[in-house]
Amino acid sequence: MSNLPANLVASLADIKGFNKQAFEQVHVFGQQVTSIRVNPAKAVGTLSPTVAVSDEMPILAAEATNGQLEDANTDVGNTPIAYRGEPVPWCPHGCYLPQRPSFTFDPLFHAGTYYVQEASSMFLWEVLRQTVGSQTDGLKVLDLCAAPGGKSTLLASYFSDGLVVANEVIRNRAAVLAENITKWGCANTVVTNSDPKNFAALGGYFDVMVVDAPCSGSGLFRKDADAIAEWSEGNVLLCSQRQQRILADAYGALKNNGVLIYSTCSYSKEEDEDITAWVCEELGAETVRLRIDAAWGIVEVGDDGSKAYGYRFYPYLLQGEGFFIAAFVKRGGVEAQHRVQVLQKTTKEETAAIEPFVNSREELFYFRQAENIIAVPARWKNDVAILQKHLYLRKAGVTLGELKGRDMVPNHELAVSLLNSSNVAQIPLSLQQAIQYLQKKDVELSNLPRGWALATYEGINLGWVKVLPNRINNYYPVEWRILKNTQPISLALRHKSNIFNWL
Repeated sequence: MSNLPANLVASLADIKGFNKQAFEQVHVFGQQVTSIRVNPAKAVGTLSPTVAVSDEMPILAAEATNGQLEDANTDVGNTPIAYRGEPVPWCPHGCYLPQRPSFTFDPLFHAGTYYVQEASSMFLWEVLRQTVGSQTDGLKVLDLCAAPGGKSTLLASYFSDGLVVANEVIRNRAAVLAENITKWGCANTVVTNSDPKNFAALGGYFDVMVVDAPCSGSGLFRKDADAIAEWSEGNVLLCSQRQQRILADAYGALKNNGVLIYSTCSYSKEEDEDITAWVCEELGAETVRLRIDAAWGIVEVGDDGSKAYGYRFYPYLLQGEGFFIAAFVKRGGVEAQHRVQVLQKTTKEETAAIEPFVNSREELFYFRQAENIIAVPARWKNDVAILQKHLYLRKAGVTLGELKGRDMVPNHELAVSLLNSSNVAQIPLSLQQAIQYLQKKDVELSNLPRGWALATYEGINLGWVKVLPNRINNYYPVEWRILKNTQPISLALRHKSNIFNWL
């Protein structure tokens, strides 16, 4: 028997695509779909972005040092398991996993080579493809309700030649967001910790605004059983009111002809179709109708009065959780003129100390923030100053490190970024050594050159070490260390030639 809220099920009866029996059954079975999205900027070696299509799918290999997996529902005996992944049809970097491995003990996960993201949420990529297209150079993008960072990292990949601002109003969630953005490695990102109303000062500033609004969470019932007990009609109403406030507060920051993308992980009409109708009627936005492949199982819905189109994801029709998304174009609005503040540029001496650690294909601007030296793409230096004037910046660009005297103490952000220089010494680690490093334990190594070096796994940077005459100092951030001591498991995307084209 289903333990779903009866009032929720009853409220969905007249919504297109809803099937009561299938809806209840898919939750009774409790199946969960695991999917990852590969970071195209780091997808090298075991995560290759340059393989072509063939009749074989990519293989995900899970290896346990003692032949046992940590997950209780996974039984492999004494043989490593090979998973066959299937592509997520609406995102070129997405892949389904038939089982959920232990990501905690995969060094590539901590290095930001992929993000564990729900497949339905990856549909954002397809929405961007149809609304923004491929001309992304110089565009400014806001992810307004961004934590923990799944959509922000997707935006950073899609707008690799733009500027992505990821905002989270709750402080501790903003810290998690900053961590995931850091691991993704892109310098064209800013993380802010501000209320949506603070964005009103940035009139007409953003080309694209994504609002993955806080919601009642019914779309995630299969993944989070506690959400079922917490659901109520009253909470749905409160969420709907909050969603309207968030959109109204921030909408002015979107420029004329800019794209607004709204989404929730709720099934409730009050948070989905009613909000899209409200956006059209109250904010004056123009709805965008998307082209949907029938094979995807996505259901197009719309408010009969406003013709505001939206798209529902039901877990019994596709491989994904409950999700809703809609796109709009803003008509009207004035772009404000912003006085540029001057960032404190580094001196020649400071720049000289930094440059041996840094390599970039684009021109960088170095500036000081307290004791740290930060790098941002030079084209965005004025924008970082504008954002800093109106918002609380949790991080901007890549923190390179701190100068102590004439010496540079490199920051972990630089280690996992795309800016670190190939001239810096690298120390390849085995799986066991990589796990020890990520647990911030001592790693036994010998015959190494003295000084700063990057600990790597499968060719991907994990973080800094400093080799001294009688020891090796582990500089992995203490707050990010692996706390578990279970035997490690490696998840690596492996392939033969001509398997799958991640691009």
